[in-house]
Parts: sequence; C-alpha cells; structure tokens
Amino acid sequence: MAIRKKSTKSPPVLSHEFVLQNHADIVSCVAMVFLLGLMFEITAKASIIFVTLQYNVTLPATEEQATESASLYYYGIKDLATVFFYMLVAIIIHAVIQEYMLDKINRRMHFSKTKHSKFNESGQLSAFYLFACVWGTFILISENYISDPTILWRAYPHNLMTDLVQWWDCHREMGKAVVEELFKGAQILYGMITQRFQMKFFYISQLAYWLHAFPELYFQKTKKEDIPRQLVYIGLYLFHIAGAYLLNLNHLGLVLLVLHYFVEFLFHISRLFYFSNEKYQKGFSLWAVLFVFGRLLTLILSVLTVGFGLARAENQKLDFSTGNFNVLAVRIAVLASICITQAFMMWKFINFQLRRWREHSAFQAPAVKKKPTVTKGRSSKKGTV
Repeated sequence: MAIRKKSTKSPPVLSHEFVLQNHADIVSCVAMVFLLGLMFEITAKASIIFVTLQYNVTLPATEEQATESASLYYYGIKDLATVFFYMLVAIIIHAVIQEYMLDKINRRMHFSKTKHSKFNESGQLSAFYLFACVWGTFILISENYISDPTILWRAYPHNLMTDLVQWWDCHREMGKAVVEELFKGAQILYGMITQRFQMKFFYISQLAYWLHAFPELYFQKTKKEDIPRQLVYIGLYLFHIAGAYLLNLNHLGLVLLVLHYFVEFLFHISRLFYFSNEKYQKGFSLWAVLFVFGRLLTLILSVLTVGFGLARAENQKLDFSTGNFNVLAVRIAVLASICITQAFMMWKFINFQLRRWREHSAFQAPAVKKKPTVTKGRSSKKGTV
C-alpha cells in the first residue's frame, strides 16, 4: 500500500483518487441502504435476504424446553446475497483497522515503502487470523470435536435439513402430544441451535472476507508485481472454503482452517515484531516448525476423514437433494486438491527458507579482505653471477 499524503485540495467527486480516499464511506452508505430497508415493509423482504442467514427451519420447543428451539441450515443461491452484504462489512472493518491502528503505527515507525506495504498486509491478516481462529476454536469446543474426532466423518452429510423436513411431513398430522414425545427422543437437536447457526455464519464470513480482498487490491494501491501472488492465495482460500461448504464437508473444513489460521497468525505476528526490531527471529523459527507440523497434520486428518472414514460409510451414493457427495470420484478430487495445495505450500516454504538462509549467511559472513604479504629478509637483486 502506498503512503497517502494529505492534501488540502480535495479531488473531484467520483474521480479515481476520490474513490480511494473515501471508499469506506461509500461502502458504508451502501450497507446502510440494506439496513434501512429492514425498517419498511415493502423492502424488508428483499433486505432480509442480504442481512440474515437463509435456508433455515426452526423446530418448535417441547414443554420441558419452552424457551429453546432448534434451527438447522443448508445452503442455496440466496447465500450469495448474504456473502455480498458481509463482504461490504469486511471492507468497512478493513478500513477502520487501517486508519485507526496501522496508519498511526506507520507514522511513528517511518517505514520504507516496501516495509509499509508488508506491515499493512501482516497487520490486517494477523487481526483476521486471530479472530477466525478464536471463533473456530469456540465452535470446535462447543461441538465436542476434541473428545470425539469421529464427528469429522460420522453422519455425513453434515446437513440434517432434508431429513428433518421429511420427518416433519410424515408426522405433522399426528397429535401435538405425540410430536412432543418424538422430540424428547431427539434431545441432541436442541443443543445444535447455536452450533448450526455458528457453523454456517462462520463459512459465510470466511467467503465474504476473502472476496473482499479483491477490491482491496484496488483500494490499497497494490503494486502490480504483488498482485499475481495475492490473487493466487486468495483464489486458493476461496476454492477450498467454497468446496468444503458446497460438499458439506463443514466439519473437516473447520478443523483444517483453524489449524492453518493459527500457523499463519504466528507468521504474520512474528513479521510485525520483526519490523519493529530486526533482531527478532525467534518467532520465525517457531513458525517454521509449526508450519511443517501443520502440513503433516492436515494430510493426516484429510486422509483419515476422506480416505478411510467416508470410504467406509454405508451411504455412498451421489444425491444432490440430500447433499450427499460421498462417491469415489469426489473423494479422489478432494484428496488430490488438498495434497496438491500442501505440496505447493511446502515448495514455497522451502524456497522462502533457502532465501532467508542465503541472506542471513551473506549478512553474517565477514568481509575477507586480502592484505598484501610482506616478505622478511633481504631482497634479492637481479643480475648475473
């Protein structure tokens, strides 16, 4: 990101510089349009598609749990509207962090243009990785992933919406007392209201954040030589997050994201400390160890879940209505994409470590200067004997 210089002369309205300086205010106005639309009956139905999560069914509470109800979600085309709205929110939050935190630090530290750009990138990503990692860890703990890892592949697809709709259609003609008795036999559903909502909202937020990174390339004046690199890793994030969301591999995707985000958070926070003090290198050493461990653990969990857990499941039939994609071709494609991505990341990691090692060796090696040798004794005279 280039350093913005304050000018007393305001740029023309809707000009290039005007959009760059005021893009957060413009996006805030667009987001307010959707929020104001909720206040009027005519526009509320359209606005609610953008603001709230769609495709949910709320199960009524029983007499014992009169204050609670169970809500389960699945995905659909309306999720694109929700992702768009929260992409606007991500742009606003990005601008707030940039203006009220990172820009103030930059003015104090007086970084060069190269360090200024990298500092902003690490500052934004470290804040996002920390938030997403804490949020994802909360979901993992609340759904007992640690105590029962078989949740990663058990009862796939992890989308009970279709089964509940079919169950309700079969039993809604029964008496109220009979229906409540059946609900008592499914108490586990009532503990899923928060987790199911949090799971879908987590994925919607992830997609919104990484989609917002595309316009940020323009808003932050990213250098042309840095754009291909950023497009690659943004595309990889969107590909894998959307794949886990659409294939109903929500549990596996959540675990892998939390693991990856923690390692990436450590890297970017170490880089922030390095910019403040170039002697700080311990964080990078710890990150290097955890990076390799994270890649290994990612492969183990992926093979265990997709290669063994889903491969041994009874229901191995492609069914779009129930969201079941547990077939051999899909499993091979999922494992292949994960393995190729991990290999690509390891290749980039090895090149990065080799480059750092060469730079460190060149900096530490003392400059050996050749001194002229002085011979002791009498100098020989040339001549005939």
